[in-house]
Amino acid sequence: MKAVVMAGGFGTRIQPLTTSVPKPMIPVFNRPMMEYIISSLKEAGITEIAVLLYFKPDVIKNYFGDGSSLGVKLHYVIPDDDYGTAGAVKKAEAFLDERFIVVSGDLVTDFDIPEIIGYHEAKQSKATITLTSVSDPLQFGVVITDGEGKILRFLEKPGWGDVFSDTINTGIYVFEPEILSYIPENRPFDFSKDLFPGIMATGTPIYGYNAKGYWRDVGNPDSYRTSLLEIAEGKVKLPLPGEKKEFPGGILYHGKDLKLDKSAKITGLVVAGDGCKIGEDAELSDCCLGDGCKIGEKTLIEKSILWDNVKIGEKSVLKNAVLCDNVFVGDRVKCENGAIIAENTKVGKGVVFEKDIMVWPDKQIEEGSIISSNLIWGDKWKNSIFEGGKVSARTNVELSSEMAAKLGAAFGSMLPRGARILTSRDYHRASRMLKRSFLGGLLSTGINAVDLHTEALPAMRYKLSTFGEVGGVHFRQSPGDPTHTEILFFDESGDNIDSGVEKNLERTFFRENFRRVTHTDIGDITEKQMVEEFYKEGFLKNLDTVCLRAKGSKIVLDLLNGLTDSILPDILNKAGVDAVVLNANHDEMKLSRSQHQAEHIFGQVSGIVKVLKADAGFILYPSGERLAVIDDKGGLLNGDRLLMLMLLLIDKTVERKVKAYLPAFAPSVLDGKLKNVEIVHGKTAGIKSQFLRDFYFMGTTGEYFRFIEHSTNPDAMFASVKIVEMVNKIGRPLSEIAEEIPEYRFYHSVINCPVEIKGFLMRKMSEEARDRDASFLDGIKIIFKDGWAHMVPDQYSPNVHLYVEGAGEEAGSKLHREYIEKINGWIGEHE
Repeated sequence: MKAVVMAGGFGTRIQPLTTSVPKPMIPVFNRPMMEYIISSLKEAGITEIAVLLYFKPDVIKNYFGDGSSLGVKLHYVIPDDDYGTAGAVKKAEAFLDERFIVVSGDLVTDFDIPEIIGYHEAKQSKATITLTSVSDPLQFGVVITDGEGKILRFLEKPGWGDVFSDTINTGIYVFEPEILSYIPENRPFDFSKDLFPGIMATGTPIYGYNAKGYWRDVGNPDSYRTSLLEIAEGKVKLPLPGEKKEFPGGILYHGKDLKLDKSAKITGLVVAGDGCKIGEDAELSDCCLGDGCKIGEKTLIEKSILWDNVKIGEKSVLKNAVLCDNVFVGDRVKCENGAIIAENTKVGKGVVFEKDIMVWPDKQIEEGSIISSNLIWGDKWKNSIFEGGKVSARTNVELSSEMAAKLGAAFGSMLPRGARILTSRDYHRASRMLKRSFLGGLLSTGINAVDLHTEALPAMRYKLSTFGEVGGVHFRQSPGDPTHTEILFFDESGDNIDSGVEKNLERTFFRENFRRVTHTDIGDITEKQMVEEFYKEGFLKNLDTVCLRAKGSKIVLDLLNGLTDSILPDILNKAGVDAVVLNANHDEMKLSRSQHQAEHIFGQVSGIVKVLKADAGFILYPSGERLAVIDDKGGLLNGDRLLMLMLLLIDKTVERKVKAYLPAFAPSVLDGKLKNVEIVHGKTAGIKSQFLRDFYFMGTTGEYFRFIEHSTNPDAMFASVKIVEMVNKIGRPLSEIAEEIPEYRFYHSVINCPVEIKGFLMRKMSEEARDRDASFLDGIKIIFKDGWAHMVPDQYSPNVHLYVEGAGEEAGSKLHREYIEKINGWIGEHE
């Protein structure tokens, strides 16, 4: 039997630890992670091993050589491009002429490899996936098997809304060689996204083996530090290097030429490499020191990892820290809350690290500095600097001008030289500052920009969806947090960039692999003067202006001091709608509002609608994409009820059969009950314009509405005028139409839970759904006779969302309470 070790990844998520070494070479107790994998294969009797390389291949080849020092024979394969996981293995096809096992080179595990192979043999399987349960399944492939171990469902690297179990794909596979025939030559092809579905489509079963033991994917610095502590706690058995020496409170494994002062204190598990020196009264607890490390007197090192040639001065304190090669730390440095310090960094005397800080390579930190934020980026390294197509961080702290310039350079480096993008912003001074810095980085890569200056998002995205630009970027103050700025990235259709683009952009940003063009090719900035006119023209073409003018409607319009003041009042005037416009002035202090402040605005608009006897009131949020409505009696229509009203209005006014697309967790009270509207529920994250072309309308319970004939992007301006048009066609007051919504109760609760137990909660909900009518479309929905309960983990925060619909107040309230108690009970059970 042969083996393949996957060792070609870039290790983006674990930067800056991978700035000088590939991820498999990151040391775990002074040995590269990959060395433990090769040793475990050797112990299982597998000595013919192919190593797939790509990123920094020479580092791995120079360390392992031909493998003879470990008693194996290594065959190196270096693909000429990134072909994905399965595509890379295909490159080793000539070598893989018998059964083989595939193992990632960046795992820490003590799984019994002969047991995995034995299970594969017993099942007479063509392909076997090794499984385990983890607390956070987002970065892995979630898997469900039947009682015989046959895989029924799997989903590679899901969002929280997709998670239906905490049992995941560990990246350890056993294959028969004929499996290679399913993999095409010379094109990207992944195991979970491509190969496994392809095999299952032929009717060939794939089996999953639930392995016992320890497994950790060392995907980010936090996971790396955790692996050290878990090894120290004895959760995994690894062969530790060096001579063993016992102390009253701990054990020391040390290499050659150790100089250990007799007054030094050793507790827990400590490993020290060759040539280390530990000074007088130094204290070491659950830590690892590489070769040539020097620890000054009266210094405390606790739960930390030091790579080679790290020098720590006197009376310093380091807890939960990782220091890469050749880091120098002066005297009296305090790092009591964790830090990641990359190679060749010098930390002066008396420096204080306030929180879990990351420092990129080759930095100089002056004496007495107080380090309160990362020297390249904030606390986003754990996952991504992106959240749903946008970057959001504290203005002029993490999200500085330097940071914006690097983002501009990274984005431009991904685009074809000479391409053109669209940029816009709100009127906040921070947005202007950051956009200008971003443009500097962008232009340096040979990309041109069409700058709209201040512009509402619907108009900007409308222009982007037509022709000419390959992408767009918008800068705004965060709607919910005035201390944050958001940078929103769009593709050529005006859609949010997808996760693949996010990852590529992030990789370019962190590696600083920016394209630099000559002085003759630097990009240029032009201005578009007619974008709003173009938007208004398209807007009015998709309305029945004759109907609008005939009625002579009166509305109250609150613009919340946003960006729609130069667009919507003019459109309403041209359409013959009489509007009383509120808060049309620009005010930086009002771009971001709390929920309490928003509710106060609702009350004011309601009062004015009643006093003026207006037909309706509309509240447009500053960017122009979100809408709340006041009916003619002053009643607030928002959230799920506004969504249901929109469906009724459409059903009563369209002259053909149309389809409406709603979130999977939206109320179903109108499903199948409308004459002209077919309601389709599904996932809304990552929805693309092309998909929406088959629909007339898309809406969410979060008050974002899209009328596809006008735009595939959210547009509160168009939605508000469209409501007026539809009410005019129906010829009845808005409040009266709203009364036709059937009785139902809809509940949405946000339940706090630690991120590490989200997968556990989804498994419990999945078990709850067993043998019941259920949907796994986006999260897990369990359907009952008089309602349903739907749980969706939050993609970015330590919360789960519970949505419940009941046929009436009694049924809905009962079901809501029941599942609140269940979820809280599961959280308590895990604790």
